[in-house]
Amino acid sequence: MNILKIAKIPAPAIESQCTVMDGIRMMEKENVGGVLVLQGGQLIGTFGERDVMLRVALSQKDPQTTLIGEVMTAPAVTIDKSTTVGAALEIMREHHFRHLPIVSEDGKVEGMVSMRYLLRERTEDLTQELDSLASYLSADGIGG
Repeated sequence: MNILKIAKIPAPAIESQCTVMDGIRMMEKENVGGVLVLQGGQLIGTFGERDVMLRVALSQKDPQTTLIGEVMTAPAVTIDKSTTVGAALEIMREHHFRHLPIVSEDGKVEGMVSMRYLLRERTEDLTQELDSLASYLSADGIGG
C-alpha cells in the first residue's frame, strides 16, 4: 500500500520566520496536530503540539512574538512513499513523533502522515486478517 493514500496532501506547512501563533492557527484551520516548517520552500523541521507544550509554554515564551524556527523540532525525520505503515509507526514510536513528512527522492514534500491515520489503517488491516483467519478456521468441508 502506498502510504500517500492515507497522507494529508498537501501537507500543512509554514515558513520558519512565522510566529508560533501563526503555526497554532494553521493547525486549528487544518485540523491537525502538527505542521511542516519550511525555509525558502525547503523542509527544515516540524512543529507540533509537543513543541508548543515543551518549548513554548514551559519556557514561558510569547507565542505572538516567538518564531516557529526557534522552537521547531529539527532536523525533520522523513519517510518516502515506499515506507510501510508498520515502519512509519516504529519511527514515530522511537522518536516520540505523531507526524511524519513524506518526501520524494529529490527532497520535495509529498505529504504528511499522522499516527492517527496510520493506526486506523493498521487496525483495518489486522481486522481483515483476523476475519480471514476466522473464516478459514470455521469453514466446514473436507478436512475442515
